[in-house]
Amino acid sequence: MVHIGDFIVVNDRMQRDYRYEIVAPMGEGFLPGFAPHFSPKEMLAMGVFEGKYCNDCRDEFPADWFREARIADRPDPKLNYFGIKSRQPLAYWREKGWIVGPDPRGWFQWYCRYYLGRRLEGVDLHQMKRWRGFARHAGQIRANCEPGDIFCRRRQRQALLQWSHDPFI
Repeated sequence: MVHIGDFIVVNDRMQRDYRYEIVAPMGEGFLPGFAPHFSPKEMLAMGVFEGKYCNDCRDEFPADWFREARIADRPDPKLNYFGIKSRQPLAYWREKGWIVGPDPRGWFQWYCRYYLGRRLEGVDLHQMKRWRGFARHAGQIRANCEPGDIFCRRRQRQALLQWSHDPFI
């Protein structure tokens, strides 16, 4: 369990000796306007990123986040909640400029660290803006799918889940 004032030291395949301080209680103290639908633990248990996420950085996060997680050594679309391919290579994310700040794995890594209690004002505001913008996909689902048909637009629903929005709208 992490506590306010703890320092997390990250040593994984993508970062060496990166340190951050826990300044907020885990899962609390979110800025107004940022209300993710799922915790990282819930997202990992439901099936995100084809099971290929956090493989070499689990020590950074609470072990209980991974007890029910759908994790694999290789990407497997069947592990996603909606059973479809849902990820682009990290090189694609970099090319698009989607990797910002000290989170080389992107939005979900930022969200895990934010949920854990790290706060970085500029980075946090940028990522929250991206999160709010992603909600547009929910509108496309509402406009094109019958209520209750959770298999309509599965790719968009999986993407919503991976951004901690409600894919079951």
